[in-house]
Amino acid sequence: MQPGNAAHSPRTWDIDGMARQVIALNASSVGKDWEHAPHRHRKAQLIYSVRGIINCEVDTGLWIVPPQCALWIPGDLLHSVRGSGETECYCLFVEPDALQGLPAVCCTLAVSPLLRELLLKASGFETLYAEQGPQARLIATLLDELCQAPVEDLHLPMPADRRLRQLTQALLADPASKTPSGEWARHIGMSERSMSRLLLQELGMSFGRWRRQLHVILSLQRLARGQSVQAVALELGYESASGFVTMFRKAMGKPPARYLLERAAGGEGEAGRGILLAP
Repeated sequence: MQPGNAAHSPRTWDIDGMARQVIALNASSVGKDWEHAPHRHRKAQLIYSVRGIINCEVDTGLWIVPPQCALWIPGDLLHSVRGSGETECYCLFVEPDALQGLPAVCCTLAVSPLLRELLLKASGFETLYAEQGPQARLIATLLDELCQAPVEDLHLPMPADRRLRQLTQALLADPASKTPSGEWARHIGMSERSMSRLLLQELGMSFGRWRRQLHVILSLQRLARGQSVQAVALELGYESASGFVTMFRKAMGKPPARYLLERAAGGEGEAGRGILLAP
Protein backbone atom coordinates (compact mmCIF):
# COMPACT_ATOMS: atom_id res chain seq x y z
CA MET A 1 0.00 0.00 0.00
CA GLN A 2 1.32 3.42 -0.93
CA PRO A 3 1.71 5.88 1.99
CA GLY A 4 -0.46 8.48 0.26
CA ASN A 5 -3.37 6.05 0.39
CA ALA A 6 -2.62 4.42 3.73
CA ALA A 7 -5.10 4.45 6.57
CA HIS A 8 -3.07 2.82 9.31
CA SER A 9 -0.49 4.24 11.72
CA PRO A 10 2.22 6.44 10.11
CA ARG A 11 4.75 5.02 12.55
CA THR A 12 4.92 1.87 10.41
CA TRP A 13 6.54 3.85 7.58
CA ASP A 14 10.22 4.55 7.08
CA ILE A 15 10.05 8.10 5.73
CA ASP A 16 13.84 8.45 5.61
CA GLY A 17 14.13 5.16 3.72
CA MET A 18 11.82 6.21 0.88
CA ALA A 19 13.98 6.71 -2.20
CA ARG A 20 12.80 10.15 -3.26
CA GLN A 21 14.08 13.55 -2.18
CA VAL A 22 10.55 14.87 -1.77
CA ILE A 23 7.47 12.95 -0.59
CA ALA A 24 3.98 14.45 -0.19
CA LEU A 25 1.30 12.72 1.88
CA ASN A 26 -2.31 13.62 2.62
CA ALA A 27 -4.31 13.35 5.82
CA SER A 28 -7.93 12.97 6.78
CA SER A 29 -9.84 14.28 9.77
CA VAL A 30 -8.71 12.35 12.81
CA GLY A 31 -10.84 13.65 15.68
CA LYS A 32 -9.76 15.88 18.52
CA ASP A 33 -6.56 16.36 20.47
CA TRP A 34 -3.95 13.88 19.21
CA GLU A 35 -0.22 13.99 19.91
CA HIS A 36 3.04 12.49 18.59
CA ALA A 37 5.75 12.15 21.24
CA PRO A 38 9.21 13.69 20.65
CA HIS A 39 10.91 12.18 17.59
CA ARG A 40 13.22 13.14 14.72
CA HIS A 41 13.84 12.20 11.08
CA ARG A 42 16.55 13.06 8.57
CA LYS A 43 14.11 14.59 6.11
CA ALA A 44 12.72 18.04 6.86
CA GLN A 45 8.94 18.18 7.20
CA LEU A 46 6.22 20.61 6.15
CA ILE A 47 2.80 20.20 7.82
CA TYR A 48 0.02 22.16 6.11
CA SER A 49 -3.14 22.60 8.18
CA VAL A 50 -6.42 22.58 6.27
CA ARG A 51 -8.45 22.74 9.48
CA GLY A 52 -7.70 22.60 13.17
CA ILE A 53 -4.66 23.91 15.01
CA ILE A 54 -1.29 22.12 14.80
CA ASN A 55 1.27 22.71 17.57
CA CYS A 56 4.97 21.89 17.52
CA GLU A 57 7.39 22.01 20.43
CA VAL A 58 11.19 21.92 20.31
CA ASP A 59 13.70 22.78 23.01
CA THR A 60 13.94 26.43 21.95
CA GLY A 61 10.28 27.24 21.47
CA LEU A 62 6.67 26.51 20.60
CA TRP A 63 5.03 27.04 17.22
CA ILE A 64 1.38 27.13 16.28
CA VAL A 65 -0.13 26.48 12.84
CA PRO A 66 -3.68 27.79 12.27
CA PRO A 67 -5.70 26.65 9.23
CA GLN A 68 -4.21 27.61 5.86
CA CYS A 69 -0.71 27.94 7.31
CA ALA A 70 2.11 25.41 7.44
CA LEU A 71 4.77 24.38 9.90
CA TRP A 72 8.34 23.82 8.68
CA ILE A 73 10.50 21.46 10.76
CA PRO A 74 14.16 21.14 9.68
CA GLY A 75 15.66 17.67 9.38
CA ASP A 76 17.15 15.94 12.43
CA LEU A 77 15.36 18.31 14.83
CA LEU A 78 13.84 16.63 17.88
CA HIS A 79 10.20 17.73 18.05
CA SER A 80 6.75 16.78 19.27
CA VAL A 81 3.55 17.59 17.39
CA ARG A 82 -0.07 17.68 18.49
CA GLY A 83 -3.42 18.74 17.07
CA SER A 84 -6.16 20.81 18.71
CA GLY A 85 -9.74 20.43 17.58
CA GLU A 86 -10.80 18.51 14.48
CA THR A 87 -7.65 18.44 12.35
CA GLU A 88 -6.91 17.78 8.70
CA CYS A 89 -3.46 18.28 7.23
CA TYR A 90 -1.00 17.49 4.45
CA CYS A 91 2.67 16.62 4.92
CA LEU A 92 5.73 17.15 2.76
CA PHE A 93 9.05 15.46 3.57
CA VAL A 94 12.17 16.94 1.98
CA GLU A 95 15.80 15.82 1.99
CA PRO A 96 17.96 18.62 3.47
CA ASP A 97 20.04 18.91 0.27
CA ALA A 98 17.07 18.94 -2.11
CA LEU A 99 17.27 22.70 -2.71
CA GLN A 100 19.18 25.71 -1.44
CA GLY A 101 17.11 28.37 0.30
CA LEU A 102 14.77 26.15 2.33
CA PRO A 103 14.23 27.42 5.91
CA ALA A 104 17.06 26.50 8.28
CA VAL A 105 14.96 26.83 11.44
CA CYS A 106 11.54 25.77 12.63
CA CYS A 107 8.89 28.30 11.57
CA THR A 108 5.22 28.85 10.69
CA LEU A 109 4.73 29.73 7.01
CA ALA A 110 1.90 31.43 5.15
CA VAL A 111 0.68 29.23 2.29
CA SER A 112 -0.19 30.91 -1.02
CA PRO A 113 -3.01 29.49 -3.18
CA LEU A 114 -0.40 28.24 -5.66
CA LEU A 115 1.67 26.47 -3.00
CA ARG A 116 -1.49 24.91 -1.58
CA GLU A 117 -2.60 23.56 -4.94
CA LEU A 118 0.87 22.19 -5.71
CA LEU A 119 0.96 20.42 -2.36
CA LEU A 120 -2.50 18.92 -2.82
CA LYS A 121 -1.60 17.74 -6.32
CA ALA A 122 1.72 16.23 -5.19
CA SER A 123 0.03 14.36 -2.35
CA GLY A 124 -1.72 12.22 -4.96
CA PHE A 125 1.54 10.99 -6.54
CA GLU A 126 2.81 7.46 -6.03
CA THR A 127 5.69 7.30 -3.54
CA LEU A 128 8.16 6.29 -6.26
CA TYR A 129 7.01 8.81 -8.86
CA ALA A 130 9.17 9.24 -11.98
CA GLU A 131 12.22 11.39 -11.26
CA GLN A 132 12.02 12.82 -14.78
CA GLY A 133 8.85 14.22 -16.32
CA PRO A 134 5.75 16.23 -15.34
CA GLN A 135 5.54 15.05 -11.72
CA ALA A 136 9.19 15.82 -11.03
CA ARG A 137 8.77 19.28 -12.57
CA LEU A 138 5.73 19.95 -10.37
CA ILE A 139 7.74 18.93 -7.29
CA ALA A 140 10.53 21.33 -8.33
CA THR A 141 8.00 24.17 -8.67
CA LEU A 142 6.55 23.28 -5.27
CA LEU A 143 10.01 23.62 -3.68
CA ASP A 144 10.56 26.97 -5.39
CA GLU A 145 7.26 28.23 -3.97
CA LEU A 146 8.14 26.87 -0.54
CA CYS A 147 11.37 28.89 -0.52
CA GLN A 148 9.34 32.06 -1.13
CA ALA A 149 6.69 31.44 1.56
CA PRO A 150 6.60 34.28 4.15
CA VAL A 151 7.08 33.49 7.83
CA GLU A 152 4.10 34.05 10.18
CA ASP A 153 4.72 35.48 13.66
CA LEU A 154 3.17 32.56 15.56
CA HIS A 155 6.23 31.49 17.52
CA LEU A 156 6.70 31.44 21.28
CA PRO A 157 10.47 31.34 21.92
CA MET A 158 11.80 29.62 25.03
CA PRO A 159 14.96 30.82 26.82
CA ALA A 160 18.05 28.75 27.63
CA ASP A 161 18.83 30.59 30.89
CA ARG A 162 17.64 28.53 33.87
CA ARG A 163 16.02 31.50 35.63
CA LEU A 164 14.17 32.70 32.56
CA ARG A 165 13.06 29.15 31.83
CA GLN A 166 11.59 29.08 35.35
CA LEU A 167 9.69 32.28 34.54
CA THR A 168 8.29 31.05 31.23
CA GLN A 169 7.29 27.66 32.64
CA ALA A 170 5.43 29.40 35.46
CA LEU A 171 3.53 31.57 32.97
CA LEU A 172 2.72 28.54 30.82
CA ALA A 173 1.29 26.86 33.92
CA ASP A 174 -0.68 29.98 34.95
CA PRO A 175 -1.26 32.17 31.87
CA ALA A 176 -3.93 34.20 33.69
CA SER A 177 -1.40 35.47 36.26
CA LYS A 178 -1.35 39.26 36.57
CA THR A 179 1.90 39.32 38.54
CA PRO A 180 3.94 42.35 37.39
CA SER A 181 7.37 41.86 35.83
CA GLY A 182 9.19 43.32 38.84
CA GLU A 183 7.68 40.73 41.15
CA TRP A 184 8.51 37.94 38.71
CA ALA A 185 12.09 39.18 38.59
CA ARG A 186 12.40 38.98 42.38
CA HIS A 187 10.82 35.52 42.34
CA ILE A 188 13.52 34.17 40.00
CA GLY A 189 16.34 35.97 41.78
CA MET A 190 17.04 38.81 39.35
CA SER A 191 16.57 42.54 39.20
CA GLU A 192 13.83 43.74 36.86
CA ARG A 193 16.40 45.51 34.68
CA SER A 194 18.57 42.39 34.40
CA MET A 195 15.57 40.22 33.60
CA SER A 196 14.41 42.61 30.89
CA ARG A 197 17.88 42.80 29.35
CA LEU A 198 18.29 39.01 29.34
CA LEU A 199 14.81 38.48 27.85
CA LEU A 200 15.68 40.78 24.97
CA GLN A 201 19.03 39.07 24.54
CA GLU A 202 17.67 35.50 24.53
CA LEU A 203 14.16 35.91 23.12
CA GLY A 204 14.29 39.17 21.20
CA MET A 205 11.21 40.50 22.96
CA SER A 206 10.06 42.14 26.17
CA PHE A 207 8.27 40.42 29.04
CA GLY A 208 4.97 42.03 28.00
CA ARG A 209 5.30 40.97 24.36
CA TRP A 210 6.22 37.39 25.32
CA ARG A 211 3.15 37.15 27.57
CA ARG A 212 0.95 38.57 24.79
CA GLN A 213 2.36 36.03 22.35
CA LEU A 214 1.61 33.29 24.88
CA HIS A 215 -1.99 34.46 25.12
CA VAL A 216 -2.39 34.51 21.33
CA ILE A 217 -1.10 30.95 21.00
CA LEU A 218 -3.17 29.59 23.90
CA SER A 219 -6.30 31.38 22.70
CA LEU A 220 -6.02 29.92 19.20
CA GLN A 221 -5.64 26.43 20.67
CA ARG A 222 -8.71 26.85 22.88
CA LEU A 223 -10.88 28.56 20.28
CA ALA A 224 -10.11 25.70 17.87
CA ARG A 225 -11.52 23.29 20.46
CA GLY A 226 -14.82 25.17 20.37
CA GLN A 227 -14.50 27.39 23.45
CA SER A 228 -16.20 30.79 23.26
CA VAL A 229 -14.27 34.06 23.12
CA GLN A 230 -15.76 34.97 26.50
CA ALA A 231 -14.58 31.73 28.12
CA VAL A 232 -11.08 32.04 26.67
CA ALA A 233 -10.82 35.67 27.78
CA LEU A 234 -11.70 34.77 31.37
CA GLU A 235 -9.34 31.76 31.40
CA LEU A 236 -6.47 34.01 30.30
CA GLY A 237 -7.16 36.58 33.02
CA TYR A 238 -8.98 39.29 31.07
CA GLU A 239 -11.80 41.08 32.86
CA SER A 240 -13.94 41.10 29.72
CA ALA A 241 -14.06 39.64 26.24
CA SER A 242 -13.51 43.11 24.77
CA GLY A 243 -10.12 43.44 26.50
CA PHE A 244 -9.03 40.10 25.10
CA VAL A 245 -10.29 40.96 21.61
CA THR A 246 -8.36 44.25 21.70
CA MET A 247 -5.14 42.39 22.58
CA PHE A 248 -5.74 39.81 19.84
CA ARG A 249 -6.49 42.47 17.24
CA LYS A 250 -3.25 44.32 18.06
CA ALA A 251 -1.26 41.10 17.73
CA MET A 252 -2.94 39.55 14.67
CA GLY A 253 -4.52 42.51 12.85
CA LYS A 254 -8.12 41.32 13.26
CA PRO A 255 -10.42 39.98 16.01
CA PRO A 256 -10.24 36.25 16.83
CA ALA A 257 -13.65 35.29 15.40
CA ARG A 258 -12.85 36.93 12.05
CA TYR A 259 -9.32 35.51 12.02
CA LEU A 260 -10.53 31.93 12.48
CA LEU A 261 -13.53 32.36 10.16
CA GLU A 262 -11.31 33.56 7.31
CA ARG A 263 -8.88 30.69 7.91
CA ALA A 264 -11.66 28.13 7.94
CA ALA A 265 -13.33 29.57 4.82
CA GLY A 266 -10.05 29.26 2.92
CA GLY A 267 -9.96 25.50 3.46
CA GLU A 268 -13.52 24.50 2.53
CA GLY A 269 -13.73 21.63 0.09
CA GLU A 270 -10.15 20.43 0.60
CA ALA A 271 -10.90 17.22 2.49
CA GLY A 272 -8.10 14.72 2.26
CA ARG A 273 -8.02 10.97 2.58
CA GLY A 274 -5.53 8.72 4.28
CA ILE A 275 -2.89 9.38 6.87
CA LEU A 276 -2.45 11.69 9.82
CA LEU A 277 1.22 12.62 10.27
CA ALA A 278 4.40 10.71 9.75
CA PRO A 279 7.07 10.95 12.43
